[in-house]
Amino acid sequence: MANVINTSLLPFLILMSIFVSNIVSTSAGSTTTTYNVVSLGAKADGRTDSSRAFLSAWSSACASNAAATVFVPKGSYLLRNVVFSGQCKNLVTFQIGGATLVAPSDYGTDSWITFDRVSGVTILGGTLDGHGAGLWACKNAGKGCPSGATSLEITNSREILISGLTSTNSQMFHIVIHDCQNVKVQGVQVTAPGNSPNTDGIHVEGSSGVTISRATIKTGDDCISIGPGTSMALGLINILIDYLYISCSIGSLGKDNNEQGVQNVTVKTVVFSGTENGVRIKTWARSSQGFVRGVLFEDATINNARNPIIIDQQYCPHDGDCPNQSSGVKISDVTYRNIKGSSASEIAMNFDCSHTNPCSNIVLDNVDLKYENKVATASCKSADGSATGLVQPASCLA
Repeated sequence: MANVINTSLLPFLILMSIFVSNIVSTSAGSTTTTYNVVSLGAKADGRTDSSRAFLSAWSSACASNAAATVFVPKGSYLLRNVVFSGQCKNLVTFQIGGATLVAPSDYGTDSWITFDRVSGVTILGGTLDGHGAGLWACKNAGKGCPSGATSLEITNSREILISGLTSTNSQMFHIVIHDCQNVKVQGVQVTAPGNSPNTDGIHVEGSSGVTISRATIKTGDDCISIGPGTSMALGLINILIDYLYISCSIGSLGKDNNEQGVQNVTVKTVVFSGTENGVRIKTWARSSQGFVRGVLFEDATINNARNPIIIDQQYCPHDGDCPNQSSGVKISDVTYRNIKGSSASEIAMNFDCSHTNPCSNIVLDNVDLKYENKVATASCKSADGSATGLVQPASCLA
């Protein structure tokens, strides 16, 4: 028998369709409410401002007594600066999936997409397109340009998962994790051209229990940067970075005199290919109460990086306000273990430490770096430590 639809019921069926898009589903005793941004007015054309629909979906999901999902169907959605705020009543999943969120073409100064004071939020899939090319051109031309917007900022939050997200062409930093606890970032891809200034991939500051795994990051600045623990007791930052194809920088630190320190950082099973730096610790050459200690770089493969291993405590861009040219940041207990590969410059290991606060207990454990298939060299200034196992180039630590 042929299927027959009573056309007089079409208005009712359309309303039911919209309702079903926000239906409550039950599985194994759990209840999840889904809020479809298109049902709430979002347009998947990449031109119509859909901010209000996204905020409406978030507000409903956050207020739900049951676990809730904000669902973004495939398509391209223009969003202006939005803040998704807590505290929410239950767990919320922000499912971007195959959709692309597009930033406005005008330059921003605040974060583009912010999650603030949330707990138990999961961000799944999707692409963030920051439309940063215009601002980069302005900066590279030396014009008076705004700083630009961070694409995604997670702040004052805890128990966060970011999985399968792609961020491309951010105006400034791609992902910032600030004053957070227990954040997992996995399977993300971050890309921006090599000439895009200040486009750090992931910046972590004042946070603990952060895990970054299976990430591919290629940007015009630090792929991962670790800032001071400005809000944590003792400035504690616990970072585990695992399976990356990037460069990693601790710093820059010590810009402000009262900055707290960074400690308990592990970077392991990483691959650096054609990067400016491999594993770097960078501090300003000025007075500071900060510190870096308890750092392990382990199982890294470095291919043709200009500075495979570097501690730079002479950072002072444009000679700005560094009267004494000596960093107050104390660096100690840093281990480089099972590091291998090649250097694009003759100096494969460069420990340029503060002459007023020398680096101490720097440990080289099985390091093998070559320069054009020849023996590379190492450079040490105010650096104390030890070497064990095969270490090439030969250690210069006192």
